[in-house]
Amino acid sequence: MYAVVRTGGKQYRVAKDSILKVESLAGDVGSKLTLGEVLLLGGDKPKLGAPLVKGASVECEILEQGQGEKVVAFKKKRRKNTHRKRGHRQHFTAVKVLSISAGKE
Repeated sequence: MYAVVRTGGKQYRVAKDSILKVESLAGDVGSKLTLGEVLLLGGDKPKLGAPLVKGASVECEILEQGQGEKVVAFKKKRRKNTHRKRGHRQHFTAVKVLSISAGKE
């Protein structure tokens, strides 16, 4: 069984025991987390939400809170002796999917 969940403005296809990096979520390492925005439940009998599957949820455990690789934005205007360099590191949360619940049948 798999599910498609929405968090942080993005959609992820998850299965039991899968590990994924999502946009930063509140919580400490080792704590449990429930993702309630389930768009699709797949398997033998797929359930498609309109837009969400009613009562479905995904139980996760937070593995890590961290920052991604540095992204450098460098802008230059040639022959003008002008340039600008900025860096950014996006925060993320690594989660492990413990279970997928379809809710009440």
